[in-house]
Amino acid sequence: MENNQKLSEKFHEVLQHEGVVSIMSWGVEPHLVNTWNSYLVTTEDERILIPAYGFRKTETNIAVNPVIKMALGSKEVLGYKDYQGTGFMIEGTVKFLETGAEFDMMKEKYAWLTRVFEVTVTGIKQML
Repeated sequence: MENNQKLSEKFHEVLQHEGVVSIMSWGVEPHLVNTWNSYLVTTEDERILIPAYGFRKTETNIAVNPVIKMALGSKEVLGYKDYQGTGFMIEGTVKFLETGAEFDMMKEKYAWLTRVFEVTVTGIKQML
């Protein structure tokens, strides 16, 4: 994984198209949870905020190990050498937000959330 933490223009372009986001956590036991590209909100300081309703096994895992890996992409965005589709692998550390300005902003967008899943990106690599 590249040690780049910058969320590129291509990454933001992918977020403009719907696709599945898979998030892998491990701590108590390996667990995979999914969400949608359209739910990801990026901050000025390059964090990723995701509305969480479930994510209970993920929450149990990050209490032991706050490191996650996630993958997302879109067939609608050209990748390397004009390949039809691209995606990203991301490593990061996470925590759940239950209060504060960012929680309130996300609650305005997604009334159903119970917490905000905050990802601090430690590595990102474009695939394809």
